[in-house]
Amino acid sequence: MIPIAKPVIQQEEKQAVSEVLDSGILAQGPRTRAFEEAFASMCDVRHAIATSSGTTALHIALLVHGIGPGDEVITTPFTFIASANSILFVGAKPVFVDINARTYNIDPGLIEDAITSRTKAILPVHLYGLCCDMNPILDIAKRHDLIVIEDACQSHGAEYQGKKAGSFGIGAFSFYPTKNITCGEGGMITTSDGQIAERCRIIRNHGMHKRYFHEELGYNFRMTDIHAAIGLEQLKKLDKFNRIRRENAAYYSANIKGVLLPFEPKGYKHVYHQYTIRVPDGRRDVLRDYLKERSIGSEIYYPVPIHQQSFYKQKLEDDLHFPQTEKAAKEVLSIPVHPSLSQADKELVFKTINDFMEQGSD
Repeated sequence: MIPIAKPVIQQEEKQAVSEVLDSGILAQGPRTRAFEEAFASMCDVRHAIATSSGTTALHIALLVHGIGPGDEVITTPFTFIASANSILFVGAKPVFVDINARTYNIDPGLIEDAITSRTKAILPVHLYGLCCDMNPILDIAKRHDLIVIEDACQSHGAEYQGKKAGSFGIGAFSFYPTKNITCGEGGMITTSDGQIAERCRIIRNHGMHKRYFHEELGYNFRMTDIHAAIGLEQLKKLDKFNRIRRENAAYYSANIKGVLLPFEPKGYKHVYHQYTIRVPDGRRDVLRDYLKERSIGSEIYYPVPIHQQSFYKQKLEDDLHFPQTEKAAKEVLSIPVHPSLSQADKELVFKTINDFMEQGSD
């Protein structure tokens, strides 16, 4: 079976974990601080704050800006549900805006019409490893005095106009096992604002300004040194992993026929957390079965947009429709692009897809 994702865990990660276990410092400690410093450097920001997951990173990023009940946050309905859930966690309301059909990211041209007197932030999601079109988003935020919170959970090392994902506003990353680098579980907040960074650290650690002195409500959203040790070793390999992903993506794009291929606009660096094709004419699910029968993994990210999830339909009490999002949800299919693929794997993937598409055109 060729899996849709496969974490690359090698001897360096195992040795690093062993050293932490031998040290006796298992919770948030020196490895976590080292990981934060290295990740901040990678993102070209001054501060990084490690957390227990990408979801808690988003949660803290909203809390630190005082977003709460009565506030609205503009985001995309075409993403993993944690992007919107984090808004609900702080008591605010997610306001959805449709996507660009080629990039699958939030359409900046539609954002301004969604702004109300209650809007406090824009939360763009850099989906599949491709940054959003950030310049118009930042311009809108500046005109309306809004916070920009980047959901960069799928975009470690991605770039837009020479700047790294996570460096435009306050960023949130995930280290779930399927991501471009992993800790097993974990997250990271990025910012160049020292005051914001310090408040993130306080919220992450039970609201403690100093040990056992709690001046505000906080949470246990800390990262362990075990996870950070894995992350440190993974981060050293990120450039290599991303290079291989881009090479694999280029190979697919040169060979796969009959489907809409991923799009990398000029001035962007796509890191292909997912290589997502688009299958027309209602054939996506049939192709997925065809791949599965031939031991090729694939996945649909995401089959049900957030605004159509039963919980959100009840929660928002709105009959919402986003045509580009809903069309994409019926057509997108992600195929294996991870660094562990062999040449034979890639050939089997593209030839199987081409065979299927050719059958449909007969």
